[in-house]
Amino acid sequence: MARTPVLAAGGIVLRRDTPPRFAVVRLRKRNEWVLPKGKLDDGETARAAAEREVLEETGHAVDVREFLGTLVYDSGGRSKVVHYWRMEAGDKPVRELMSDVKEVDWLPLDDALARLSRGYERAFLENVGPIALQAAALAERERRARLRAAAAERRRSREAVLPAVEELVVEEAPVVDIPVVADTPEIAEAPVVGETPVVAEAPVAMETEPDVPAAMSQDDGIDAREAIETAPEVDEPAVPVEPPSLASEIAPVATPPQPGLRKNLIQRVRDWLHRAA
Repeated sequence: MARTPVLAAGGIVLRRDTPPRFAVVRLRKRNEWVLPKGKLDDGETARAAAEREVLEETGHAVDVREFLGTLVYDSGGRSKVVHYWRMEAGDKPVRELMSDVKEVDWLPLDDALARLSRGYERAFLENVGPIALQAAALAERERRARLRAAAAERRRSREAVLPAVEELVVEEAPVVDIPVVADTPEIAEAPVVGETPVVAEAPVAMETEPDVPAAMSQDDGIDAREAIETAPEVDEPAVPVEPPSLASEIAPVATPPQPGLRKNLIQRVRDWLHRAA
């Protein structure tokens, strides 16, 4: 009666180096160098088991790529079926190695083939190793092409945005011409309303005294002068003075001759002559 085969899964793990390098692990118990792999847990898929086992044995997180093939060999009187996927590992480890693994090494294909301890794994890697390298090279070219395309798209986006930005017209505030106000002409200072304007005194026009006859004695002359000096003052009517206009300068107002005073004086002289005769 045939025994149920043991199902396992693993990876042909490459790290992006120049040239690309393959992962081989060293088992602690047997001190053998093997490809990273392990048994499936209950209910676990082969692909999920392959990713988990590679993480535990290499310490590196990986991206699982295309399926490469299945290796079947006898192990302890039972068949062991191992499915392998090509995987890409990160540059740095993310966890410690599991207890069954003593160390991990990253080697070019030829060195990895020479390092493996088991012939069937060496034969398998010799067949699928070149395929993994070709697939890795193609994937790298595609990755770079995507990066170039993304960069070109970003550049086109920037070039498309720049003209749109340049077309934006920023509305400037209108320039208002402020008229220049001419200097206000100086206004002649007008007198304050309510104050009495200062009127220059006009010279009083005095008539020349009439000639006195030569026969007049000195005493008569004295009496005449006394009469003139003692003559009562006559109130003369006030001459109204119009206030000057604010826009014009204040001109001196001449006092007109006072006819009453002249008449009074002449009359006094006549009376004196009449008395002298």
